[in-house]
Amino acid sequence: MDAQSKQEKQAQLAAIAREIAACRKCALCHSRSRTVPGAGPADAKIMFIGEAPGFHEDQQGLPFVGRSGQYLNHLLATVGLRREDVFIANVVKCRPPENRDPLPEELAACQDYLDRQIAVINPEVIITLGRFSMARYFPGARITQIHGQGRRKDGRLYFPMYHPAAALRNPAMQPEMEADIKRVIALMNTAAATDDDEENDQPPVQLRLF
Repeated sequence: MDAQSKQEKQAQLAAIAREIAACRKCALCHSRSRTVPGAGPADAKIMFIGEAPGFHEDQQGLPFVGRSGQYLNHLLATVGLRREDVFIANVVKCRPPENRDPLPEELAACQDYLDRQIAVINPEVIITLGRFSMARYFPGARITQIHGQGRRKDGRLYFPMYHPAAALRNPAMQPEMEADIKRVIALMNTAAATDDDEENDQPPVQLRLF
């Protein structure tokens, strides 16, 4: 169990959000309407990391509130989750003009903020949405080849998925995204069952394939 209380974590996340609101580390500060630090419970077990805010996010200061957010809500509902159950952030905290890809200097400017948010929340699972967040944990990989294939490192599961916007542009991706999010929940449940077996000092159950 984390030593910090949820209230302490919330206070730390709020402090980081205030830093982000005043940030002038890159040129995006000149074109943004509002910063988008992220949203969700400070003790979330699942953290989604997207790429960058879009128009609606820039206007509201909240992540994934446009069409991509509606589709993400749908994905969560397929596995019995709500927005209130997860923390959602982006690798870039301000909207790039015309929704262009984030530049290397913009990613670098926001890296410390995201690293500190992850350290505070300490999620069990980080789900990356799109290739820019995927590159943090799977450098050099292609999302078309590794989506839906999680890896464990330092006690945490990292799980790459397509970005919801890509699935909206290409509806053929949507069945894959729905299968991927069901897979990550299954992996979480498997890990939890393994932990319970270890705590109870019971031997693991071997599953028969045939």
